Amino acid sequence: MAKIAFLELEGWEEDIIKWELRDHDLILKHEKISDDIIDEISDVEMLSVFIYSKINGDILDRLPNLKAIMTRSTGYDHIDLEECKKRGIAVFNVPDYGSNTVAEFTFLLILSLVRKIRTIMEAKSGIDVHLELRGRDLKGKTIGIIGTGRIGSYVAKLAHAFGMRILAYDIYPRKELVERYGVKYVDLDTLLRNSDIVTLHLPYTKETHHIINRNNIKKMKKGALLINTARGGLIETEAIIEALDKGILGGVALDVIEGEWILVEEMDVVYGRRPFSVEELRKGIEVHILMNYPNVIITPHIAYNTWEALNRILETTINTIKGFLSGKELKNRII
Repeated sequence: MAKIAFLELEGWEEDIIKWELRDHDLILKHEKISDDIIDEISDVEMLSVFIYSKINGDILDRLPNLKAIMTRSTGYDHIDLEECKKRGIAVFNVPDYGSNTVAEFTFLLILSLVRKIRTIMEAKSGIDVHLELRGRDLKGKTIGIIGTGRIGSYVAKLAHAFGMRILAYDIYPRKELVERYGVKYVDLDTLLRNSDIVTLHLPYTKETHHIINRNNIKKMKKGALLINTARGGLIETEAIIEALDKGILGGVALDVIEGEWILVEEMDVVYGRRPFSVEELRKGIEVHILMNYPNVIITPHIAYNTWEALNRILETTINTIKGFLSGKELKNRII
């Protein structure tokens, strides 16, 4: 029998977890990791978290029996892998809970920009609806996909269905995308210069940090749209603000952004329940600045959020726990 803690649960998962892992000692919590929670889970051997639980060295020092972390997400930048590696703690993710899920949401954002959904929703009586609410077609436009893994590939599939030209940038080009959807792989600068819409689908690493930044955002086609449903740290937020002010970008849609924590933890800051650094506060303020632009859409990291995807995430996590306990070699092991 292993002692296993699940944090950041919503409630609907609990009966499933209790049944599937019925032979184990379970701790099920709705909260993210905190000092109070750590005291309750200090002797766990396995820990399952979502993206809002930041796992660093200080946290790991207080979990001496921990053998494995299962994050219920594809990204794992909320976990300090080096500290885990030092302690021999295995880390697992959910590599593919629904490529279509995030790709579909990506096109929801794209369509919301090109058809001016925010303007429509906020329109007041008396405006010229034919002129001020006029949008643009996607057919014939060029989309630039940065990162053609599972999600980026599905975005290419949808773009092809819309009759778009497709440029892509990835260090590992996929021949099948070229053959099926006419994807043309180019370098990043060429993609930025020639795309009407740029969408990011990369993991967040040291190498991809601020892959879109002040230096290269100015190379983008005037009036282009920028979409990010991957990780906030891929784009330098100040670069977005500057590009909007200079008219380089025609619109921006972000499901992820540096400082996105402010969208879910704002009241914790107000009431002093959450400590924050000056840099975190600055990033949080930038989020609020961006929200005031009429051609910007910001959603609170929900591209993954469908019932189908969440059930796949839970199923993968439970199977990972069972596989780890039985000593299987698992493909979704990060370290």
